[in-house]
Amino acid sequence: MQKLKTHSGAKKRFKITKNGKVLRGHANKSHILNKKTTKRKRGLRKSTVMDKTNVLAIKRLLPCG
Repeated sequence: MQKLKTHSGAKKRFKITKNGKVLRGHANKSHILNKKTTKRKRGLRKSTVMDKTNVLAIKRLLPCG
């Protein structure tokens, strides 16, 4: 059987924590930033835990994580 390969797009975007949670970054931080408040942009910097409905799909893309 072949080795499992990590999805290269997913490895750049997600990180699996020690306890098995999946961390992701926020969207809407790349352009059109004038209309967004400073508080909103500051909140978008932080990573957050992914919703449980998507965790299984991401973990399949990151078998070695």
